[in-house]
Amino acid sequence: MILDLLQDILTPAQILTGDQLKTRYHHIWRMHDGLKGIALVMPKSTQEVSKILAACHSENVPVVIHGGLTNLVGGTETIGNEVILSLEKMSNIIEVNTSSRSITVEAGCILQSIHDKARDADLLFPLNFGAKGSAQIGGIVSTNAGGLRVLRYGMTRQLILGLEAVLADGTIISSLKTIIKDNSGYDLKQLFIGSEGTLGVITKVVLKLVEPPSSRCSAMVAINDYQNVVKLLKHLEQHLGGRLTGYELMWDNYYNKVTSPPALAKPPLDHGYRYYVLAECMGQQISTDQEHLEEAIQMAFTEGIIEDAAFAMNQSDLDWFWSIREDVNAAVSQFDFDQHFDISLPIPLIGDIADDMLEKLHKLPYLQGVVTLGHIADGNIHFMVGKHNDSASETHEINQIIYSPLKANGGSISAEHGIGLHKKAYLHHCRSEAEIALMKTLKQALDPKGILNPGRIL
Repeated sequence: MILDLLQDILTPAQILTGDQLKTRYHHIWRMHDGLKGIALVMPKSTQEVSKILAACHSENVPVVIHGGLTNLVGGTETIGNEVILSLEKMSNIIEVNTSSRSITVEAGCILQSIHDKARDADLLFPLNFGAKGSAQIGGIVSTNAGGLRVLRYGMTRQLILGLEAVLADGTIISSLKTIIKDNSGYDLKQLFIGSEGTLGVITKVVLKLVEPPSSRCSAMVAINDYQNVVKLLKHLEQHLGGRLTGYELMWDNYYNKVTSPPALAKPPLDHGYRYYVLAECMGQQISTDQEHLEEAIQMAFTEGIIEDAAFAMNQSDLDWFWSIREDVNAAVSQFDFDQHFDISLPIPLIGDIADDMLEKLHKLPYLQGVVTLGHIADGNIHFMVGKHNDSASETHEINQIIYSPLKANGGSISAEHGIGLHKKAYLHHCRSEAEIALMKTLKQALDPKGILNPGRIL
């Protein structure tokens, strides 16, 4: 029996069963729902993860992996017949190497802790997003998370030097290197990055650190035409010499909602414009960098690209501006139910396609509202669709509106959140039959019994 095997591997304090599971949950937004499962196990080492998976593999018991529980695609949901593998006790920072500019951490380490440790070493781990205080690096890597600075530093994938993972049968694949260049055959770590725990359980990661900028400047800009959003992006990249680190677009439906009561933030720019861009640049000289940003924005105003602008003149202003972009909850908390989307499209096409989607959504009789924003410099748009109920038919109708145009326009149903359980029925909107078949081949090769995060992606 699987419980007997687990009790031989772990201490009683590392295993929760029966009524103990009622104190746990599968998502931080669903804390009132007790967790369903055979047991929740909390290993403290890679070796314990290996033994747990070997036991589950021998008994054909499915395993669902839990990290920070901030995913948005059902990746941590359970039905009751699984062993839940939580990595919360594997949260150590193993090493900071200032010479190789790297940090080695266990999978349960929270992103904010990595930020803090890098800062203590006068370095920066540039990956950043709203859930940094709870998201664990194992989950971040397994979903290839994006965030607010992809424009300059890339997705999570670009920030990983080495990785350790455990296969379904307990085999440990460890390549915790700190080197950047390694062309010695297949780059095996890439199999686990973005595979959502379906090919192996990530246990340790070596992350790339960078020299921290000493200045951070931001401006909020109002624009009425989407083509000018695109023009401004090119304009700023040309004039800021590689210092542009963020270019976040908020449609008026989002900006107005998060800067009006009951939301607490005040608007830096008046309501009434179509789009609001929050631009960020980082450099080494605050006075010079601020001057260059203001000059570039003034030039854009003179050329008729933008309608108005406001500059963050101090840290308080920076916090104010970015709180507007990051406080998505101020918008979605006003909906009874909501669906989240993180699609991607070629940047020039986003304006027209988003307009068409919004027009169709507003014709739905059960729509409560919709807010739109995105990391527009990397083609990533988020829709949060509010509705009065959460029926399956209405959920599917909204999904079809958002996903149907993507394949013909070279888009993706997921820019950064992954597929999980909730999106797999729509995978054909951005992947060919041949691609899906190859994914299934990889899954069969690494997890022939299908015990790891079953039903996710495929």
